[in-house]
Amino acid sequence: MTEATGTPDDTDRPTAEETNPHARTVRRLAAAMLRAAVLPGALAVLLCTVVAAFLTGMPGLLGGLIGGAVAFGSSLLTLWLMRSTADFHPMFVMVAALGGYIGKMIVLFVVVTLLRGLDFVHVDSVALTILVTVLVWTAAEVRGFRKTRTPTIAVADRS
Repeated sequence: MTEATGTPDDTDRPTAEETNPHARTVRRLAAAMLRAAVLPGALAVLLCTVVAAFLTGMPGLLGGLIGGAVAFGSSLLTLWLMRSTADFHPMFVMVAALGGYIGKMIVLFVVVTLLRGLDFVHVDSVALTILVTVLVWTAAEVRGFRKTRTPTIAVADRS
């Protein structure tokens, strides 16, 4: 409220994050999970690509790079989906998360299936790089999630 006129100004109104503490928590979790997962995910892609290139040559190198890009992109998409639905009702956020997970698995399956016909890409390298990167990324996300110490269970009031 301005002192001179006594009228409310824009700083007195609560922001969207102040009116929805759930959204603030979800965004904070997404940021923590992103910080925790980027480096381990990149190291997983690098390790898988080097191993695939060593074992199968150029097709393995391409397979590792493609698999790493797909897995990295889909993992980032999941965090983006989490942030973009943070303002909605928590049940809708859960539906969006499950839908995003199913959509991500379908995209990964389609990519591996479409690459099967190409001779210059080692498809097993693509699949293994995707698998390893998604597992490492997810484990790192869980670690980042746990470090935030955010309560995730709301106990019903018994009074």
